[in-house]
Amino acid sequence: MSGAAALDSDLPRRPARPLAQRLVGAVWRALPVIVVCIAWQLAPTVGLINPDALPPLSAVATAWWGLVTDGSLVSNGMTSLWEVVAGLGLSIVIGVGSGVLMAWYAPVEAIVSPLMKSLYPMPKSALIPVMILWFGLGPSSKIASIFAGCLLPVVLSSYNGARGVDQTLIWSARGLGASNRQVLWEVVIPAALPEIMAGIRNALAISFILMVAAEFLVGQHGIGYLISFLGDGGVYDAMFAGVLTVSAFGFLADRVYLLFMNRMLRWRE
Repeated sequence: MSGAAALDSDLPRRPARPLAQRLVGAVWRALPVIVVCIAWQLAPTVGLINPDALPPLSAVATAWWGLVTDGSLVSNGMTSLWEVVAGLGLSIVIGVGSGVLMAWYAPVEAIVSPLMKSLYPMPKSALIPVMILWFGLGPSSKIASIFAGCLLPVVLSSYNGARGVDQTLIWSARGLGASNRQVLWEVVIPAALPEIMAGIRNALAISFILMVAAEFLVGQHGIGYLISFLGDGGVYDAMFAGVLTVSAFGFLADRVYLLFMNRMLRWRE
């Protein structure tokens, strides 16, 4: 057995909880959602809320299945997901690189920092008309809007993470003969990874907001467009089905990313 494996085997293991205890915990976590669903179904059914303003949840579920079977929800959902992946992916690549370089090289910070500080207070949705003007009415404007809105959180988290690295680690690496490039790749970036990934998680949530907002304003495809189209036509049960689909996409994306984030940062334990 290698030294690393032996060390790993000596680490204390967290005892597994019984199945019944885990099921009870899952029910308690899901209880608020269950209560909301029951209230949603009952309120319009018994007349507490006008069913035209808020259709019962059962009607929304039926409309959702209809959108799935006729293919409109699937095709528009794939379009929206592609826009999110493209815009968010570009912001991660450029944002992480820019933030780390800002923290590591003073000339880069002097050039990029004023631009970031001036754009950060701006509402992210205010960039959508600008992107429409620059990139037209196609998917490029929506991808650019998502990219621009997600870029700043990623840049700032990467910058703060890289600037916050313990100087003792850097001095130790340089004392062992590491070059600046080795210190950057093998010390700074791994140490800053928790804050970088936290910033990406924030950008993930922003990407879905901007996706829907951009599709409200422009485009003939996407879930945001579908929600707007159904709302304008008075098909409110299907409109709420689209809203719930966006919420489900955002929630599942966050859960998947959180699992990935925990796996990537397992070494910190």
